[in-house]
Amino acid sequence: MLEIGWFSTKLFFKGKMLRDPIYFFQQIGIGFSISLLLLMWLSQTSIPFWGTIAISSFIPGTMMPFLLKDFKIK
Repeated sequence: MLEIGWFSTKLFFKGKMLRDPIYFFQQIGIGFSISLLLLMWLSQTSIPFWGTIAISSFIPGTMMPFLLKDFKIK
């Protein structure tokens, strides 16, 4: 299992793992932006800080499978 993870990591950093790296980083950027906007918006409310972080992590985390549904690797 660790060997597969190590092999995938090496391919990723060599640039040979992703078919369309622009699409991948665009979708990751969308998820990051949503998370950041939620964090900034919720930090202005009376919700405790730990709750703000939990919510702003959970919602984009549940969206990532939908954002990366067309993700292809070589």
